[in-house]
Amino acid sequence: MVQEFDKVGVVGLGTMGAGIAEVFARAGFNVVGVEIDQAALDRGRGHVDRSLSRAVSKDKITEEERAEIDARLTFSTSREDLSDADFVVEAVPERMGVKRDVFGDLDRICPPGTILATNTSSLSVTEIAALTDRPEKVVGLHFFNPAPVMKLAEVVTTVSTSPETVDVVTEVAKRVGKTPVAVADRAGFVANALLVPYINDAVRLYERGVATREEIDESVKKAAGLPMGPLTLADLVGLDVCLAVMDVLWDEFRDPRYAAAPLLRRMVAAGRLGRKAGEGFYSSGDQTPERPRTSRLAEMVREEETLDLGEMLLAPQIDDAMRMVGDGYASAKDVDTAMRFGCGYPKGPTELLEERGAESVITTLVAMAEYGLTTIAVPAPLLMDLLPDAEEGPSHGGCACH
Repeated sequence: MVQEFDKVGVVGLGTMGAGIAEVFARAGFNVVGVEIDQAALDRGRGHVDRSLSRAVSKDKITEEERAEIDARLTFSTSREDLSDADFVVEAVPERMGVKRDVFGDLDRICPPGTILATNTSSLSVTEIAALTDRPEKVVGLHFFNPAPVMKLAEVVTTVSTSPETVDVVTEVAKRVGKTPVAVADRAGFVANALLVPYINDAVRLYERGVATREEIDESVKKAAGLPMGPLTLADLVGLDVCLAVMDVLWDEFRDPRYAAAPLLRRMVAAGRLGRKAGEGFYSSGDQTPERPRTSRLAEMVREEETLDLGEMLLAPQIDDAMRMVGDGYASAKDVDTAMRFGCGYPKGPTELLEERGAESVITTLVAMAEYGLTTIAVPAPLLMDLLPDAEEGPSHGGCACH
C-alpha cells in the first residue's frame, strides 16, 4: 500500500513540520505543505530551502537531487488542497484546540481512506482520533528534531487504531529512512517520558545545591558517554518545552515522579527559557564556571561512598525504563532504540543497566531516597527481580529483559 501512495500532506510548517515535509519529499513522495497564512507559509518554505542548501553544501545531496526534491514540494494556505491526499501528517503547535480545528477540517476534506497522523510529542492521540469519524485511521507519528537528521519515529497507536493502519504507517516510517518504534498512547510515549524527567531530576539536584551546573553536566557525560549534560540539553530543548512535558506527565499519572521541579517552573515564569531566550541555566557568551557548592547537603553527598553524581541521574532513568518494560508498554529493545536514535544516547537504559548490574542501580536509588534526592520510594519490580539473590533473577545481577 505504501507504494500506491502518491500525495502526502503536512499541515504546519514550523521547524518540525518543514523538516517532515522535506523528509517525505526526499523519499520520493509528492508533498503539499499547508500553513495558516502566507507569512507562515513563506517561513516554512524558508526552513526547507535552508535545510536543503545545507545538505548540498555538505555533499549530502547533489544540486540535481535538490531540484528533484523541490519539484515534489508544493505549498499552500488552503487545507482544501489535501482533498486527494493519501496520507497527512499534522505538525501544528501542541495545543489541543489548534489540533481540534485541523483534524475537524482534515476529516471533512480528505477521502475516507486517507490516514491521518499527528506528530504530537505529548498530547493524547486517542483524544485527537476521537475528533474524527475515522479513529481507526488515526495514529501518532512522532518525529524528532531535526526531522531530516534524527532516525527515530515513534508510531503511537490507540485502542481504536486498526492493525492495517499501524502496518502502513510503520512501513511509511521505514520508507522515509526512519527507525520506527511501536508504542501505545501514553503521555510522553517512550523518549520524552524517559528524557524529560531525567532533565527534571538534574534541575532538582541543582536546586538543592548538590552540585554546580558544570559538575552535573560533566558527570553524566562521563558516566554514560552522552554528548551533552542534562542542563545544557534543557537550555537547547527549551525550559518551557521541558515544563510542558512534565505537566502533561503529571496530568496523566499524578505521581510525584512527574512533578516539575519548582526551579524549572520559576525559570520559565522569569522568561529564562534557554538558548532561544539567551539565558537559561547558562547565559549566552558567559563561560565562567560556577563556584563549587558549599551546602551541607553537597558535602554529605560527596562523602557518601554509595553516591556518584552521574549515577544519581542515570539510576532513576533506568528505573523508569524498567517500569515501562515491566508494564509491557514497550520492549527493552524499543526502549533502547528510542533513546539511541531519538535522544543520541550511545547506549539505551537497559544496556546501561546491563553494564552496571541491578544491585548497583538499586543501591544508588536507596541512598538517594535516604537523602530525599529522589521521589522513587521503591525500585521498579522488574529491577528488583534482577537482583543476584532474587528467586528468578540472574546470578550476575545484570539485565535479563532482552
